[in-house]
Amino acid sequence: MRIFKGITVILPFKWPKIFDGPGSSLELCRYIANQGHKKILLVTDSMLAKLGLLDAMQVELEKQGITVVIYDGVMPDPTIAQIEAGVSVLKDNNCKAILAVGGGSSIDAAKVIAARGKSDKSIINMAGLFKIYFSGTLPLYAVPTTAGTGSEVTIAAVVSDPKQKRKLPIIDLKLMPVAAALDGELMTGLPAHITAATGMDALTHAVESYISRNALKHTDVKAIEATQLIMANLVTAVTDGSNVAARQAMVRASNLAGMAFTQAGVGYVHAIAHNFGALYHTPHGVANAIVMPYVLDYSKSSCTLRLADLAKACNIGLADANNANNEQLAEAFIQRIREMKHKFNIPTKLAALQRKDIPQIAAAALKEARFTYAVPRYMNKATCENLISQMLVE
Repeated sequence: MRIFKGITVILPFKWPKIFDGPGSSLELCRYIANQGHKKILLVTDSMLAKLGLLDAMQVELEKQGITVVIYDGVMPDPTIAQIEAGVSVLKDNNCKAILAVGGGSSIDAAKVIAARGKSDKSIINMAGLFKIYFSGTLPLYAVPTTAGTGSEVTIAAVVSDPKQKRKLPIIDLKLMPVAAALDGELMTGLPAHITAATGMDALTHAVESYISRNALKHTDVKAIEATQLIMANLVTAVTDGSNVAARQAMVRASNLAGMAFTQAGVGYVHAIAHNFGALYHTPHGVANAIVMPYVLDYSKSSCTLRLADLAKACNIGLADANNANNEQLAEAFIQRIREMKHKFNIPTKLAALQRKDIPQIAAAALKEARFTYAVPRYMNKATCENLISQMLVE
């Protein structure tokens, strides 16, 4: 993991140009036009298209002389088939750039469509680390419509393989978008349960990147700011969805957390949650929220100071946080996460979880984490199975 951390430090990350604030999605459209594109593929989901959330962007792009071809076949946890359908639309219409508008699923799908637009390599053969670097991708732009995944600033995409009941992570520097817009105004109509789940996803990114042994000074700064913004604004965003300031703070937090975990990595929360998603189609943010307190309880003996740092940064803990000991602050931070879940009606256990599946889930989670995630405290198979079993509804 020390070697992996060293590689992360020297990798030539080229972060997207960020347009930030209400209306920034239209600024991005004008920027795309200035790059000389004449025809783009707009990748999204059918619900956003029906809600008219794309209309203003489409009008602005056409006003700038760009022909817009829409592919709205992306669904949650995009599959190989959905992405290949998008590739067909891309090639049939000779589009030379891609704009992703939507949640993490749309942006992930667009990343892989952009890669397939430049390569004949199959999606399965793209899975893993740096499998598309030399073939490259088409220019990609992104407008997130949920504040959770941070996919607009990550070098990863996750594709579902329903035949094998698995998720395929594709990780490559070339998947990074050219530019992105953080437009909180687009999120004001997002339902409360989606706002809560995606917000908890962003919190998981921030926390896991901060307690990672691969954390760096600049990822720490981003993770702490993201955590502060989420703790201060997520409840408002959930209970008062029309609050643009809270929405803008949350999409900014998601962006910061995305940059933090892109370099520092995530951990067992994600490793287990990914497998809940693969087996039971549990929404990713909900899965992370369910798993997070259990993993933090297990890990806290090896990252007490780090969890206490987050508690202090967010004014969580005893009446005078500066006088509380670190163990109390770490526990107070985990307890705050439990309280948020309760407020958002996110369950503490996973109803779909089956005891017979636990060995398979544990094995897959440990395989995902091994030599990939610099977690503060490692697990063996028996420990992982026991932790997962605590999430059974019995």
